[in-house]
Amino acid sequence: MAASMDKADLQRRMHGAVEALRHDLGGLRTGRASTALLDTIQVEVYGSNMPLNQVATVSVPEARLLTVQVWDRSNVQPVEKAIRSAGIGLNPITDGQLIRLPIPELTEERRKELAKLVGQYAEKARIAVRNVRRDGMDHLKQDEKKHEISEDERKRLETEVQKLTDDTIKEIDELSHNKEKEILGK
Repeated sequence: MAASMDKADLQRRMHGAVEALRHDLGGLRTGRASTALLDTIQVEVYGSNMPLNQVATVSVPEARLLTVQVWDRSNVQPVEKAIRSAGIGLNPITDGQLIRLPIPELTEERRKELAKLVGQYAEKARIAVRNVRRDGMDHLKQDEKKHEISEDERKRLETEVQKLTDDTIKEIDELSHNKEKEILGK
């Protein structure tokens, strides 16, 4: 009985890795303006790091332009600095409390860099999934040692955990492949 509860937890944790990958991939630029580009940016204000969306409003007035309306005038410089240092290839233009971020056309070199980044994000997600699988396998072995489950039951559950892992990694591979195609324009 404890093992079936464990499977739901493993599934939830693996799904969490996939959702984290989706979030990371959403922040990668594909030539169109998207507020998700700035989701990962942390701004150092009031003595701590805060997400950009907690100190400003981000909007997309045009297909190739993002605007960041900073709420507190004293936070304009830190927001601008955070955007410049985020490594997303955007050059902020400040106009009072409004920061404009024109989205430049992607060069072939930049497309290849972004495709590599997709691969790195996908590998990070795969590692997270494999760590969850390892935890699940270790838990099953402990249950068997405690005589809570039989050896046959452990092997059957290990097969289920492996199938769950394979399915999740397949989903990660599909997500990363689709994003690479979108970035490279193929």
